[in-house]
Amino acid sequence: MPTATDVIKGVAKGCELAGCALIGGETAEMPSMYPAGEYDLAGFAVGAVEKSKIIDGKKIAPGDVVLGLASSGVHSNGYSLVRKIIDLVKPDLEGDFHGRKLADVLMEPTRIYVKPLLALMETMEVKGMVHITGGGLVENVPRVLQEHLVAELDSSAWTMPPLFQWLQQHGGVADAEMHRVFNCGIGMIVIVSADNADAAFAQLTAAGESVSRIGAIRARVGDEHQTIVI
Repeated sequence: MPTATDVIKGVAKGCELAGCALIGGETAEMPSMYPAGEYDLAGFAVGAVEKSKIIDGKKIAPGDVVLGLASSGVHSNGYSLVRKIIDLVKPDLEGDFHGRKLADVLMEPTRIYVKPLLALMETMEVKGMVHITGGGLVENVPRVLQEHLVAELDSSAWTMPPLFQWLQQHGGVADAEMHRVFNCGIGMIVIVSADNADAAFAQLTAAGESVSRIGAIRARVGDEHQTIVI
């Protein structure tokens, strides 16, 4: 079963990148449930952390710096809209897209940031971390912010990758919707104090990450949204 082999190879590679152990699983054969060539895959991860080392965002304060780590592509969220745009445009998925097949760019595996972030946490205080998943930039960042804080992000601080530019152009997607659905090129956000920002930037860059200083934390005014992209 080449498909099953490829899936297991992918899971094993992800575990290697994240420093996880693959300890078991179940393969359920359900004849007549799925058409030929289709399958369903579900998984989860369990971790443990010392209570004193939990990063809950409570130390985040005005003046803290927001660093963005580049994504490898769409990652694992926003594919409902991607499929709609593909259905609308009907592009040649095997055609060239900046030196690669469009299909390969669309299906680029999600980047895993675990090891560089664990190393960063050993050298300095990391006040908050946000994985940009479903909900994009604007709906994920508030999960680590107290109610009186806002993360103000500068969209000119990083270049939105060509794939997202293509999706926005051909799908006629507004900026606000792009920020709500897609990671727009930022797969992980790290929040540190202003004093640690340069050192964090340098360490993450040395670890192979593409890092941008994309914003700052400030006091919230009234009931404004807790993530503002300008």
